Amino acid sequence: MSVVSALPFFNTLHTRAPISPGRQRRHTLPASEFRSLSPEDAISVFEIEREAFISVSGECPLHLDEVRHFLTLCPELSLGWFEEGRLVAFIIGSLWDQERLTTDALTLHKPHGSTVHIHVLAVHRTFRQQGKGSILMWRYLQYLRCLPYVRRAVLMCEDFLVPFYQKSGFKVQGPCEITVGPLTFTEMLYHVQGHALMRRNSGC
Repeated sequence: MSVVSALPFFNTLHTRAPISPGRQRRHTLPASEFRSLSPEDAISVFEIEREAFISVSGECPLHLDEVRHFLTLCPELSLGWFEEGRLVAFIIGSLWDQERLTTDALTLHKPHGSTVHIHVLAVHRTFRQQGKGSILMWRYLQYLRCLPYVRRAVLMCEDFLVPFYQKSGFKVQGPCEITVGPLTFTEMLYHVQGHALMRRNSGC
């Protein structure tokens, strides 16, 4: 299935603010919009990511050139949440072709892989503690069900984030072989299922 055929799922996610009585209708941006990201979004993505991760762990999952790299190679595996045209949260993924993550998974996109490696999920600081991260992950996992070549989603996270991802349906696979300086990670897995059902019900 092409990327274009999966886009109707995103198209159902636009909402607009109601127009008050007596106000003239005018062209406005959607109040809330979910869409794939492009290289033009890279700076906004990196600014949110840097603020979210540097203060906590001192490391960014992706540097700016890596953000541009993945948004060029596989933009269809990203998802951004925009409020009135402003990026407030995002996920970036790429394809991987092995059972477990290795260091190569940090920088490579394997076009023939069936596993989506979720590199990063981040929410703008002014929109945190509102459940947006969980909602965005749910949207993303539903979207992956529209892609017939995707069978699994994997990610690595620090231990304190394990409960967050478990609530989204991820299972602990064990310690990840990847380390970044003193940081160690837990590898987590989500089985993507229901491809045919999702295509029938979502216009995929």
